[in-house]
Amino acid sequence: MDSPAPGQVTLLLRNWRDGDEGALGQVAALVDRELHRLAASYLRRERDGHTLQPTALVNEAFVRLVGSAAPDWAGRSHFVAIAARHMRQILVDYARRHRSAKRGAGVTMMPLVDASAASDPTPVDVLALDEALQQLSDMDPRKARAIELKFFGGLEMEEIATVLSVSVRTVERDVRLGTAWLRSTLSAPPRT
Repeated sequence: MDSPAPGQVTLLLRNWRDGDEGALGQVAALVDRELHRLAASYLRRERDGHTLQPTALVNEAFVRLVGSAAPDWAGRSHFVAIAARHMRQILVDYARRHRSAKRGAGVTMMPLVDASAASDPTPVDVLALDEALQQLSDMDPRKARAIELKFFGGLEMEEIATVLSVSVRTVERDVRLGTAWLRSTLSAPPRT
């Protein structure tokens, strides 16, 4: 499938918000490949034997999107960002259930890298990452949101700037500083 025409997803999202139930299916078809790419990237770095599949992750994210009130979508980037947030939460919930069932064994790991990056990063515990992101959000919500959009949403800096209504330079700085803070926090020895 070719990329959607500029504004096509935004128009369909507005139609969905205005009550056109069929518009959501059209949006899903237009962004499906992108969301599957993100889901596959997340799951590729999970522990061996992970049972969640990219299609299931994308489908669950759509169920959550449909189950919530349709916000005033700013466009495709905003929609993908919200879907990515749902995917992140699904992975965190999955990891919590798995850890609970195993009483702490089999921690779910996830890399702290851009979904499109070619490097092979050291994975981190997805629950520790979620906790660190929450701490960052408590200190600086915009930096935490920029990190989430970049690493979980796979959005480009320009798209993040649009979603956050800030300049690209601000996003670049937020991502750089936020990532450094997360790496430092995640590599610090646990407090006793």
